[in-house]
Amino acid sequence: MRLLLVEDSIRLQRSLTLGLRKSGYAVDVIDDGRDALFQALAVDYDVIILDIMIPSLDGLSVLEELRAQGKKTHVLLLTARDTVEDRVKGLQMGADDYLIKPFAFDELLARVQTLCRRSYFQKSPRIEIQDLVINLATQGVSFHDHPIELLPREFRLLEYLALRRGETVSRPEIEARLYDEKMEVMSNVIDSTICQLRKKLAQAGSAAVIHTKRGMGYCIEE
Repeated sequence: MRLLLVEDSIRLQRSLTLGLRKSGYAVDVIDDGRDALFQALAVDYDVIILDIMIPSLDGLSVLEELRAQGKKTHVLLLTARDTVEDRVKGLQMGADDYLIKPFAFDELLARVQTLCRRSYFQKSPRIEIQDLVINLATQGVSFHDHPIELLPREFRLLEYLALRRGETVSRPEIEARLYDEKMEVMSNVIDSTICQLRKKLAQAGSAAVIHTKRGMGYCIEE
């Protein structure tokens, strides 16, 4: 899943970026409001994590302009303002969630996961495909209650295909969702990840769920 983090505190920016990337997310980072607005309008993100107090254009103004231009990306506001009035104002302007500083990273991660699910109209954290269970909240995968150990990037790829089950997802779409903009994507990295996923699922006894549509991409059927 691809996230935009808009935060001007270098220390917080680095810690959040590190934690989110370790969790398998692709993260673009910006510290300026005007640049953030341009980037958010140009790129299709799953979630925007938006600090309110940022240079050149504050977060609420960025949010207001995004909604005015019809951008429906889910937005999680970060702020040190903890009054009810401030929270209500942000939500009324189109924010999807609100997190007050200081906060625990695990809480931010849980809120990001929830907003990502909403982007694909998936309310339940559990996706069941035959006897394969994908838990989006715990990032766990099991087959007949036996856990399958996946690397963060492997899980995110399986998650993305599962959220879009019934659709064929092209390689460029996967690259755009799962890899950071500045990260060079080797020509075979997606094929390699798919291969590892299939191998681990097969070792657990799960029937093949990831199908290759030659010349088009990959899909998990309904």
